[in-house]
Amino acid sequence: MKNLQPKILWIDDEIDHLKPHILFLQEKGYYVTTSTTGNEALGFIKEQSFDLVLIDQFMPGDDGIETSVNIKSINPSVPIIMITKSEEEWLIDEAIYKKIDRLLIKPVNPSQIFAACKQVLEGGYILSEKSKAEYLSHFQDIENLTIQASTINDWWEIYTKLVKWQIDFDDQKEESLIQILRDQFKSVNKTFSQYIIENYPKWLTVADRPTLSCDIFSKKIKPLLKRDKKTCLLVMDAMRLDQFVELNTMLSKDFAVEMEPSLSLIPSATPYSRNAIFSGLFADEMCDLYPNQKKEMIEDKGSLNNFEKEFLSDQMKKNGFSDKKMHYHKIWIADEGKRFSSKIKNFINNDLLAIVVNFVDQLAHRRSESDVLKEMVPDESGYRKAVSNWYAKSWIKNVLYELSLAGYNVIMTSDHGSVMVSEWATVSADKSSSTGIRYKYGTNINTSDKKALDIRILNEYRLPDLGVRANYLIAKDNFYFVYPNEQKKYQRMLQNSFQHGGISIEEMLIPVLTMKPI
Repeated sequence: MKNLQPKILWIDDEIDHLKPHILFLQEKGYYVTTSTTGNEALGFIKEQSFDLVLIDQFMPGDDGIETSVNIKSINPSVPIIMITKSEEEWLIDEAIYKKIDRLLIKPVNPSQIFAACKQVLEGGYILSEKSKAEYLSHFQDIENLTIQASTINDWWEIYTKLVKWQIDFDDQKEESLIQILRDQFKSVNKTFSQYIIENYPKWLTVADRPTLSCDIFSKKIKPLLKRDKKTCLLVMDAMRLDQFVELNTMLSKDFAVEMEPSLSLIPSATPYSRNAIFSGLFADEMCDLYPNQKKEMIEDKGSLNNFEKEFLSDQMKKNGFSDKKMHYHKIWIADEGKRFSSKIKNFINNDLLAIVVNFVDQLAHRRSESDVLKEMVPDESGYRKAVSNWYAKSWIKNVLYELSLAGYNVIMTSDHGSVMVSEWATVSADKSSSTGIRYKYGTNINTSDKKALDIRILNEYRLPDLGVRANYLIAKDNFYFVYPNEQKKYQRMLQNSFQHGGISIEEMLIPVLTMKPI
């Protein structure tokens, strides 16, 4: 601990009877100041800082609860352990309400007092030290798993382990350890990118493959509709595994949640991966069947996903669900979400309710444009916490609660994730090329082979031909594309921003949550 001799203030009107307890704490390295009244203790609190307060409930004058309130008004951060002979529930409730950290019931022995003090004073430090030691001992295990990974389930195991450590380290301040984890993510992504490049084209031609974006309906939605289960497809645009994990505790209050991996299409971007969820098609099929979609992609304007309702309706018909009632709703802004939430009972008579929520994606885009948001969401940890805080107070939380009451099974997923980019790749391209930061298509566009996948045989990747002699560039790892003539401008703008469209474990490995009401 930073303070080698933590300072404890012990308040009890019979403090002389507690000498064995005090001596035991002193032997354990604690410095103990004693007081017999609440008023005397307040004088000590005003004059010096303490790391912990021990307090008896029943004392002459102000009792323990009243004294604790007065102590917190002077120093709100000091933890308090209350010791009382009363086991009455009202006192327990009052102690919780007054934010007392621990409640011990007399009689207590010196070891019990020491254990409570150690837990309050050193719990965070011990957790941090144990967590560091455990991660470092597992570091090589993750490296070995990466070398041996041969299936998407192997990569899912690796990714979930890394995310577990990310979340464990959220409240730790040791930058060197956090940097080791970041470096391991980079190392994993290099191997993952090569794995995807070698295997992805094979999966597009076989039925026995990982669950791709275009398979979500057939594998997850169709079986529920066939059993006449009321179903909600909830697509959280650009949400990553770590953010889903953060929400899982809240989701589990209303649903039994099972999480499985799926794989975003390449490019891991909305026009390809999200359109694939709603159409059940690869991008080349989609553009052949829906010329207006192809036209929008060629022009590279607007949202490029204006036909999702049509796609989903057609996919319902193709799978024999013409008789099922369906409602589709895309929500861009909070006010629209609140209106939807207020009218949710009007929609729960549908067999399939499809909802697209754009908050997470918008947060990533707005962060790139705002210095204030960059301060508020400085890194992956800040991004996770921002998404978690939003969900806790959001309209979608209420919608899911109402859906659970209505007996809906919810399939919650995303179209793609995002990766924090930190290395640039210069692209040679003309003005007609698309504007993507992690993926581009155009006529004979080029960059370093080590930094991007260059796709020129489009049908191998089921990609549409969006121009004469067009090719696609897909950024690997954590690279982003810049043009030579405005390189410094875009480096300043895009460095350490969250982007998608490329090949990385964060962008492509997408959770599918099957949520059954409880």
